[in-house]
Amino acid sequence: MLLKITLASVVPRRSRSKVEGVDAMVSEYVQRSTRFTPCDAVQFESEAALLASAERQPGRPAGLLVLLDPRGKLLTSEEFAAYMGKHRDEGVQRMILAIGPADGWTNAARERAQLLFSLGRVTLPHELARAVLAEQIYRVLTILAGHPYHCGH
Repeated sequence: MLLKITLASVVPRRSRSKVEGVDAMVSEYVQRSTRFTPCDAVQFESEAALLASAERQPGRPAGLLVLLDPRGKLLTSEEFAAYMGKHRDEGVQRMILAIGPADGWTNAARERAQLLFSLGRVTLPHELARAVLAEQIYRVLTILAGHPYHCGH
């Protein structure tokens, strides 16, 4: 069974960006990622909707939840690939990598997550974090596949 990866973000409709370049970049990396494994990008209205989605799938276990959080663990691309590869090899069917609401994750969401992951200690606009995460998902998949996209730098 293939690991399905979902790039999720919590963005209320009233806050959604009109920056077309970001959406195009995210779509491009998601499309590239689907060459290796099923991958999609989904936006949720609320943290609660995201957490409910991570739980539900009739007949399947809940998805493995990775939350982007500035207090999370800093990983290199290779370490992130090892993390994702380990779970894929252990039979995880769904992995949700999520960018949270503007005011951050609740304690309940942090406790539900299997990993709190940080892209760095700087603050990124939500749109830019989506693009960076989409690229990192693609990079991780290329590392796991031995593809030359990632040259170790």
